[in-house]
Amino acid sequence: MSRPSFNRVLLKLSGESLAGTQGYGIDPQTITAIAKEISQVIEQGVQLALVIGGGNIFRGLAASSQGMDRASADYMGMLATMINSLAMQDALEKIGVATRVQSAIAMQQVAEPYIRRRAIRHLEKGRVVIFGSGTGNPYFTTDTAASLRAMEINAQVILKGTKVDGIYTADPKKDSTATKIPKLTYIDVLKRGLQVMDATATSLCMDNNLPIIVFDLTTPGNIIKVISGEEIGTIVQGE
Repeated sequence: MSRPSFNRVLLKLSGESLAGTQGYGIDPQTITAIAKEISQVIEQGVQLALVIGGGNIFRGLAASSQGMDRASADYMGMLATMINSLAMQDALEKIGVATRVQSAIAMQQVAEPYIRRRAIRHLEKGRVVIFGSGTGNPYFTTDTAASLRAMEINAQVILKGTKVDGIYTADPKKDSTATKIPKLTYIDVLKRGLQVMDATATSLCMDNNLPIIVFDLTTPGNIIKVISGEEIGTIVQGE
């Protein structure tokens, strides 16, 4: 690995990325593979925080569209993110990476409460910090939580790991003419309604000039490549 381009990053993972090919729940091989890549990043002295979605277990928005109260459904989704956070902590600590889970909802028996200064201190000591329970509020996605936490810890970039190697003009699985877009502005994303992060998260990043890099998490070694500054995926930034 060449010299890292970033000193402090926030890595946003979808819950589905932990499910592997099974599409639901947590695949032990997949989570171990991600943990090993994170370990290599930490060895290079990069400070890394994580936000993981809960879509592999429960998706609040989908449940609310079927008649469940949105706030209740979102709280259930937040608990799903905590299950993923604890699973990732276990995978990381099994390979010797010191990890702390901080929850936006109080649950002292399983995780620390989210305290910004404590999170930064953990990062400075070389620990991976996993932010669980989203923002702690219903009606906000884990994308928004990732943007918020990234700014609170003064991260230099948000890395969004997906199953596609960047942002395309259309869904590449459905449209063979879809082409990859290497660079975008926040305004482009908002105007064109591109599914990078939701509009609230994108607007937060735009207001604070925080770049977002969307890359393919399923290709081994890509986390390290992105942090090394290799131009893979799509970068979303200001003009």
